[in-house]
Amino acid sequence: MATSSSRTPSPRADPLTLQVVELIGAVVGRYHEEYEEAAAEHSLTGAQARVLGLLFIEPMPMRRIAQKLKCEPSNITGIVDRLEARGLVERRPDPADRRVKLAAPTAEGADVARGLRDSLNFAREPLAELSHEERLSLRDLLRRMLGEEA
Repeated sequence: MATSSSRTPSPRADPLTLQVVELIGAVVGRYHEEYEEAAAEHSLTGAQARVLGLLFIEPMPMRRIAQKLKCEPSNITGIVDRLEARGLVERRPDPADRRVKLAAPTAEGADVARGLRDSLNFAREPLAELSHEERLSLRDLLRRMLGEEA
């Protein structure tokens, strides 16, 4: 005799969940495609653009950048080295702990990061069609999916 759990489809397999997953994948894919194009316009790789974008928000040590981008710290060191060679990023002592070096955008790096952010229309334009309440709800749902507090 079948149990109720064998007759009930897994939440991972139900058609609505699969449709939502496919839509999230499509949104992420389009965002990455546009991000790569914007980065190329500034003669940056996508990884360099992502690092510069993070540093534009706040200077941070390489280890923290690696954690946020879910990659090896040695990869971040190479990316920061190349951004530094182009004059877009500098390393400076952390005021809270002078043993730690922070990567931070230079004035030129901040301008490039701002230009990158301003050229990303894919996410911004469709979101503008949502009401304030809908954007709040979407934000809270995404935070909940990521295990963050709403």
